Amino acid sequence: MALVNVRRDVTDAFYRYKMERLQTKIEGKGNGIKTVVTNLSSVAQSLARPGSYLIKYFGFELGAQTNIDPPDDRWIINGAHDAAKLQDYLDGFITKFVLCKKCKNPETDVHIKDGRILLDCKACGQRTDVDLRLKLSGFILKNQPKKGKKDKAERKAARRAKQNGKNGDKDSGSGGDDNSDQASPNGESKDLGYASDDDALTRKIKAEAQVLDDEVKVNEDEWAVDMSAEAVKARQKQLPDEFKQKLVLNGEEEDEEGEGGGNSLYDQLGVWIQEQAEAKGGIDKVDDIDIYLKAKELGIESKHRTVLVLAQTIFDENITSQIGKRAGMLKQIITSERHEKALLGGTERLIASMLEKHPDFYDKVVKILQLYYHHDLISEEVVTKWGSRPSKKYVESSVNKKIRKAAEPFLTWLAEAEEEESEEESE
Repeated sequence: MALVNVRRDVTDAFYRYKMERLQTKIEGKGNGIKTVVTNLSSVAQSLARPGSYLIKYFGFELGAQTNIDPPDDRWIINGAHDAAKLQDYLDGFITKFVLCKKCKNPETDVHIKDGRILLDCKACGQRTDVDLRLKLSGFILKNQPKKGKKDKAERKAARRAKQNGKNGDKDSGSGGDDNSDQASPNGESKDLGYASDDDALTRKIKAEAQVLDDEVKVNEDEWAVDMSAEAVKARQKQLPDEFKQKLVLNGEEEDEEGEGGGNSLYDQLGVWIQEQAEAKGGIDKVDDIDIYLKAKELGIESKHRTVLVLAQTIFDENITSQIGKRAGMLKQIITSERHEKALLGGTERLIASMLEKHPDFYDKVVKILQLYYHHDLISEEVVTKWGSRPSKKYVESSVNKKIRKAAEPFLTWLAEAEEEESEEESE
């Protein structure tokens, strides 16, 4: 299913808010012709709005009858309507009923208070009013959703707001680029280094995103590197020790994509990144765009093992200041629980490789997990399972146990936040 940016005026290929493109099916003929929006529930979920809001909005805009509570998930609009036309109407819905009026971020919740419809933005902290003169506003006021258990997106947004200490004094409009100290789960005040969507790297990605969208072929001369097994091994020996010891691909459960013998596609990507870092004077000087295009050239940009390689190569001892800058690219690749597990496994290996020179590297574990969670690189479910199930799949048992021990403050914070929310919802 094709994905589009929630804000279609944003051309950034790494824009974090995505939704499915509307899909429709025309049924019947004559006076009984109707349009079924086959994926309306999925789109509504991406926007954190009830499906009834979307279908009713289409009905108002088109002057057509709709059903607002289909038991079989068949959302119907009377008449024949083109999917592209509905997509344009959806842009209007998003602008009026989803985007924060201040920062234009779609990470908002709907709150109804004293006859007003408020959009509570979890990005910048502002509460802005929806125009009550709009037809859908009357429908929303009359059809308030029943109070029940919050979905994952709502729980995470509320938790993030609490963690960031956003209590109303919000003037930045971006939520996450103010460099203010944030409270960590263990009570310490720490600078989490959250990067906004508009940092320098993201602006560069926006400028070059069209290259990815159009899938322009990479100039082969630019990437021409001898990737024979002998050449790869020879270059690995020439790399500085800190690079050589970092990349460890062994330990995965199966061979795929030509893996094995130290010359898999993943080895090629890892060695290429390390060589680029050495040539340019540090990993921070290797562009996300170049890394992504290299993975794409190798045909592994969507593979979970690519994430395992990246976790070990694009970060170093400064990982806590690097995660925010790399989040856009990683978000593009991490699309499943398996990818998330690979990110955590690769991070374990990175930590293990750092311990010789930085024995206190365990102290960074909580902050690393906070940043991964904040940037939606890991989910609550995956990291909770990871924390409760020690494994020696990626690092030796003694190191694994110490990493899990260091992660306890973050895991405890997650568990306590879940309990608090359950208590609030039961009241």
